[in-house]
Amino acid sequence: MTIYIDPHDELHTDYQGIALTCPQCQTLSHLTSAGVPRFESLSRSKPKHIGIVFRCDACSEPVFLKFPVKAYTDLRVELGNNFQEIERARESFPLTYLPEQTETLFKEALQCYAAGCLNAFATMCRRTAQSLFHELGELGKLELFDTLQDIRLLAELDDETFGVLRAVIFGSDTDPWAHQPQVDSQSAGVLLEVMKDLLYQTFVRKSRLQQAMTVRRFLTPLTLNPAGKAIS
Repeated sequence: MTIYIDPHDELHTDYQGIALTCPQCQTLSHLTSAGVPRFESLSRSKPKHIGIVFRCDACSEPVFLKFPVKAYTDLRVELGNNFQEIERARESFPLTYLPEQTETLFKEALQCYAAGCLNAFATMCRRTAQSLFHELGELGKLELFDTLQDIRLLAELDDETFGVLRAVIFGSDTDPWAHQPQVDSQSAGVLLEVMKDLLYQTFVRKSRLQQAMTVRRFLTPLTLNPAGKAIS
């Protein structure tokens, strides 16, 4: 995607524009630029990064993005595509289905992700995984690793991304100084979705299915035999 500011202080993007989940209304929406830095000022000071104010097309609330500058020319200030969300949308997850310790740790992990503290988020994901291993035992840990392998195939993850996930989630739970790789916005996003899937498959899906079966048995009317007695 090409993004640049012209000498008339107008922001240009390709036909797709910029879309993301709004941190205010939690809706995936396109953004409209509302506050663009002046071309003349940028060309004079040449900062490495610039901030732009957008308006969410769904709720009209302001959204702030930070862009790296790729190049300064006489006709444009060209910006990089890897912008930073100053305020991220809150991630939702049915935390109440998780064991108490796992719920507390993953809740903090989601807060770190929303704040843009990505390596802190990865650390909290490792602690969340450790609480899972403690809850499920060694056999459960092996089953989670098999699930991660299945996710790798389904999501078609490359070797480098999978290596980061494996190091974060299955790193040593006894050595506090065990190596944990640095994560960027892309790998952190993948890690988030993988953790959500692991937790959902392990706890949420089972609990919801058990609840649904309980309700179904309660609501299903009893069948009576010809003598008027209930047939179980």
